[in-house]
Amino acid sequence: MKLFKNFNFDKLKGGLSKTREKIVTSITETISGKAKIDEEVLDELEEVLITSDIGMETSEKIIEATRVALKSEKERTEEKILEVIKNELVKALDKNEIVSEYTKLENYKPYVILIVGVNGAGNTTTIGKLAHNYKQAGLEVVIGSADTFRAAANEQLQIWANRAGVDIIQREHGADPSAVAFDTLNAAKKRNADIVIIDTAGRLHTKNNLMEELKKIRRVLGKVLDYAPNDTFLVIDGNTGQNGLMQAREFSKYTELSGLIITKLDGTAKGGIVFQITAEQNIPVRYIGVGEGIEDLQTFDLKEFVNAIFD
Repeated sequence: MKLFKNFNFDKLKGGLSKTREKIVTSITETISGKAKIDEEVLDELEEVLITSDIGMETSEKIIEATRVALKSEKERTEEKILEVIKNELVKALDKNEIVSEYTKLENYKPYVILIVGVNGAGNTTTIGKLAHNYKQAGLEVVIGSADTFRAAANEQLQIWANRAGVDIIQREHGADPSAVAFDTLNAAKKRNADIVIIDTAGRLHTKNNLMEELKKIRRVLGKVLDYAPNDTFLVIDGNTGQNGLMQAREFSKYTELSGLIITKLDGTAKGGIVFQITAEQNIPVRYIGVGEGIEDLQTFDLKEFVNAIFD
């Protein structure tokens, strides 16, 4: 099976322009023109990293690696320091091993993905774009509209399903979300579909009743297919910065998250939060949104992500 990898470096680089300015420009301004890189400069550099949403833990590791490199290297140029920082950021993202998507899709049919997140994170558009990616790979996709709390949810998801050219299973507003999940899996089995994507209500992580509903959906999925869901992706709006970290913490208490989808990175300088969430929660980033078009949900490539920031 040849999986469609939606990746465009130029698009990624353009989408991360504000994050690049926040991180790289600030680093360069801190170290440029300094006669020597001493502890005072390193302290300033650490502050830059922390205020760029990279996080305390990762920032401390970067500074320590920089300190070690400066002791062992005769070359203490700006380029050398940037190289050390880049390498440490790649390490921060590379700590989570991801089983090849090729392997997982070949072993399960249908392959079931549960989408969770708060209102406004971009869940609906993300599902449409994700369905489009799989459709481009020649896979049969079925979407389940289990966000029955919002009256407009079905209509919005229907529009995106039409754009992606995939089927959607719906029920009336106010229906039991678990019943929609049940119907969707059974429909997918009958149609011999490859991929099932289940939408859930955008929920505040502080609303216990909705979080319990999420547990119920997972139980129902497991009754229809004992392995379902294969993946549970948390959608996070890149603009939320530190609040995105809080969402990852809280959702992890109620459901096992296998990946993150960070949206709207093209409109924010807070892309550094990707490193902080990954470092703290040990959850890999799977996709990132760098635009509003249906083609703009990119497969996450950690090395190219860092390269795009520092290019």
